[in-house]
Amino acid sequence: MSVEAFRELAAERLRDFPYTTVDDTPGMRRAAVVLCVIEHGGAPCVIVIKRAYRGRNAGQWGLPGGRLDDGETPLQAALRELHEEIGLEAGPSDVLGRLDDFPAASGFAITPIVVALDDPGPLRPNHEVHAVHLVELTRLTADDAPRWIPQPDGARLLQLRLRDDMVIHAPTGAILLQFRELVLLGRPTRVADLLQPDWTQR
Repeated sequence: MSVEAFRELAAERLRDFPYTTVDDTPGMRRAAVVLCVIEHGGAPCVIVIKRAYRGRNAGQWGLPGGRLDDGETPLQAALRELHEEIGLEAGPSDVLGRLDDFPAASGFAITPIVVALDDPGPLRPNHEVHAVHLVELTRLTADDAPRWIPQPDGARLLQLRLRDDMVIHAPTGAILLQFRELVLLGRPTRVADLLQPDWTQR
């Protein structure tokens, strides 16, 4: 699949998807992240970052993004953070749609925005980003990517294993799972109730 083919497929599937939003409640904060697809080595890839080993979510896997500034929409915040964190410029024509808001246990409602860039230019991570990784979409759709770990209380913990050294849990893992299921595989899926490890809630 090319980035152009991905763009057409994603736009169609996201257009027909009735995404859910999280209502405002006292103390809730809002954030937005970007699932940004670009070509690398002849294959479409989604950008995953590792946060810097200091500050909020230190050392965790994530997606480019962050909290909304006063007066911003989720879309405006997502595109601003994409530029600030990894140096990529995206405009409204690059936006294909959005996924469900994810109610993170940390108190944030996270809005995921899906973007495709044909000519992204160089990646320029800022001080908030330890490393940038490009994950091929074929790896994300592999049968062995999602693993479900039974918990003592009967719940199941998602481990999205994209490499031996890249195992991603909710919230980021949940957002990537919905992207995989809905956008890449055409299987609309809700993920808001997925278990979030305690260490992701700080």
